[in-house]
Amino acid sequence: MVFVKRRREKDIGWITVDRPDALNALNSNVLKELKVAADRMAADEKVSVVIVTGSGEKAFVAGADIKEMLGKTPLEMRSFTMLGHDAMNTIARMEKPVIAAVNGYALGGGLELALACDIRIASENTMLGVPEVKLGIFPGFGGTQRLTNVVGKGWAAEMVFTGRMVTAKEALSMGLVNKVVPLTDLTKEVKGLAGMIAKNGPIGVRLAKSAINMALEGSLTDGLAYERELVSLAFSTEDKEEGMKAFLEKRKANFKGK
Repeated sequence: MVFVKRRREKDIGWITVDRPDALNALNSNVLKELKVAADRMAADEKVSVVIVTGSGEKAFVAGADIKEMLGKTPLEMRSFTMLGHDAMNTIARMEKPVIAAVNGYALGGGLELALACDIRIASENTMLGVPEVKLGIFPGFGGTQRLTNVVGKGWAAEMVFTGRMVTAKEALSMGLVNKVVPLTDLTKEVKGLAGMIAKNGPIGVRLAKSAINMALEGSLTDGLAYERELVSLAFSTEDKEEGMKAFLEKRKANFKGK
């Protein structure tokens, strides 16, 4: 049975976690399929932007599969956590921009999946949280790191230590999501945003993502040096020539990703 589905609409790729009977919970098979799906989207030259979502209207991903975790030994749990890290890191490090269409519960591993994406658009019925402390553990798929990077130590500490869920509106106020829309408008909203991104020079966008990621991994000095080298590299592309000429000629650029 396939738990993670892929599809492409022109230059937009979709990755959907499809396990609605378990609110799209992440077990070992789902995590493996998620990584494969992300790798294939990354390799698909026809895809410019990727959207990650969950099937149904109740949950984006309700968390990791507690039934699977319950009987694990520490070493088995380490292997399971590595699967989670591999899947999240593959998404986070993908050169292409990734948008999370958060359609309902995004808890534990589900929020960690959303955090691995570059941009998060949430439906109004969304609830977000990392409730692992209520199980006697804590977030282990990158949540302590990425949540802190996104919302700061104070909000991250409160969410992790209390395990409480926050509404989409509260998540917006703390910068955890970029925008909140009615559930019926979510697909239209994320497709519109993906389309805006896809119209731009793909090499420039990908280099920009790499530079933004560097801001979270090194010092300001390192980040500025990396940015300088990447923007200089962008000047070696045909897209740079086309983009600048199109601007001066007051016409739409025809980018080719070269």
